[in-house]
Amino acid sequence: MSFNIALSGLAAAQKDLDTTANNIANVNTTGFKESRAEFADVYATSIFASGRTKVGDGVTTAVVAQQFSQGSLQFTNNSLDLAITGEGFFALTPDIQSQDMTYTRAGAFKLNKDNFIVDNKGNFLQGFAVDPVTGENQSVSLSTTQPISIPTSAGAPRATNNIFLSMNLDSRELATDGVPFDATDRATYNHSTSVTVYDSLGESHTVTTYFRKTTTVPPANAEWESFVVWDDVTGSPLPGDNLVFDASGNFVTPPVPTITLPAATLNNPANGYLTNGAQFAADVVVNFRDASGVKQPTQYASTFDVNNLSQDGTTVGYLTGVDIDAFGRVLASYSNGDSAYLAQVAMVRFANVQGLKQVGNTSWKQSITSGEPIGGQANTGTFGAVNASSLEQSNVNLTTELVDLISAQRNFQANSRALEVNSTLQQTVLQIR
Repeated sequence: MSFNIALSGLAAAQKDLDTTANNIANVNTTGFKESRAEFADVYATSIFASGRTKVGDGVTTAVVAQQFSQGSLQFTNNSLDLAITGEGFFALTPDIQSQDMTYTRAGAFKLNKDNFIVDNKGNFLQGFAVDPVTGENQSVSLSTTQPISIPTSAGAPRATNNIFLSMNLDSRELATDGVPFDATDRATYNHSTSVTVYDSLGESHTVTTYFRKTTTVPPANAEWESFVVWDDVTGSPLPGDNLVFDASGNFVTPPVPTITLPAATLNNPANGYLTNGAQFAADVVVNFRDASGVKQPTQYASTFDVNNLSQDGTTVGYLTGVDIDAFGRVLASYSNGDSAYLAQVAMVRFANVQGLKQVGNTSWKQSITSGEPIGGQANTGTFGAVNASSLEQSNVNLTTELVDLISAQRNFQANSRALEVNSTLQQTVLQIR
């Protein structure tokens, strides 16, 4: 029996050595979680045996338990490198349609040839669908996840429908309404400003807005005429509403004046506005305010100053950057000024993380003892926050492992000595005559 006890001690010491060696080998493995060999004594007896004199039957390895403590963060220059500070896991699938998920803490992600976010083995990072404008997720059920794709273009161009313009018109200017307006003659207007707009094909055009002061006798309200010229079609300016200001230089409302460029006029090739085959589905309107309606034109004794000028059209854009926030929301920015939320990185947690089954490549699968995977949003509850441009390092403490290695070696030697003593005693018994 003593032979078996010593042999069990050797096996346990060997398991401890193997576990420690594996921890040391993975000290630089991203997302690796150290393991700890846990042992239990072996004790067996019959109901008629005396428990007071029974000696144990050795030792057995109860479990090699992984320790899911937080690893330190290593910061990188890759925005697709992700680290979790919390208890969550990333969810991965081997192909686009699969729901066979593995779970990992290793966030060294990159784009594959089809612009999907994948890990080093080509597994697809899973995410929740979100509203492209607000980033609000539509579901946190793992059955609704899908691989996250980063499109390299912003999609179809969007034709301009509204121009927002707010400015200060100089009250000291002299009236210029004595002669017909001519966009090519600076003497027939006081101020002008231009903005680039886009047609349905994404081609850019220049819309120039002109202002000229009309004759006003104080204390009556001051009025300014407005005109719009499309590109270089200076011979056909489109007139707009008059801008009226009170004696304090404030805009007189309602209503807010506009200049309308009718779609029918712009779309008619005979008018010379569009010559590339593009078509506007709606009128283009110049609104004399900002998009929120807060800023409106003024007429003060100050130089002409445009304080807001924007439009709602875009041309075709190309990907210029990807940002991922603490909630795991993926925001793509494009060269045309557009930005859109693409997805939200799915977070997963388990009731018993030590029950997860290791499958290699710093990944785990659920098991009976781990419990069902629970999906959720990063930076809420215990899922943890997502840190972009970061990697979670191994949680192995090299100093501790080296001390454990010495201890395991001594245990092995001690059990080897016990085995040797047992062999010597049995040899002595066999030599009795």
